[in-house]
Amino acid sequence: MRLAAIAFILAALPAHAQTITDGDTLKHGGTTYRLWGIDAPEIKQDCPDGWPAGRLATTRLQDLVKGRQVVCEAKDRDQHGRTIAICRAAGEDLGATLVREGMAWAFIRYSRDYVDQQARAKAAKLGIHGHGCAPAWEWRARRSRPDQG
Repeated sequence: MRLAAIAFILAALPAHAQTITDGDTLKHGGTTYRLWGIDAPEIKQDCPDGWPAGRLATTRLQDLVKGRQVVCEAKDRDQHGRTIAICRAAGEDLGATLVREGMAWAFIRYSRDYVDQQARAKAAKLGIHGHGCAPAWEWRARRSRPDQG
């Protein structure tokens, strides 16, 4: 039946029960949610000028969910078993907000949902765009090569 193909999971996350693991990942009730369509700096990722992009993105996500009801709509699973989801805090799309504020990149390899928000953040040199940060996927690739440490 076609309904099974379009089924999605909604999980209402009580405001007090979320754990933010980095700028694009949160945990609740045994489920790890990776935010759909974005890639935030890794928690240990600093920009070339020393701006602590990963720590600031993580803190921003914590601030966005603090004291707010979070609802996640599952879209897929990633290679690490995380549920990829659009998560909203009090109706606000967390991924869109992070990209709009320059705290994450639109992950266009998987989605073009946040391209407009990224273009505006980039033009305004907000967050990562004002500090010359390498996209998280490039940063991870460099760190995974033994000669790049």
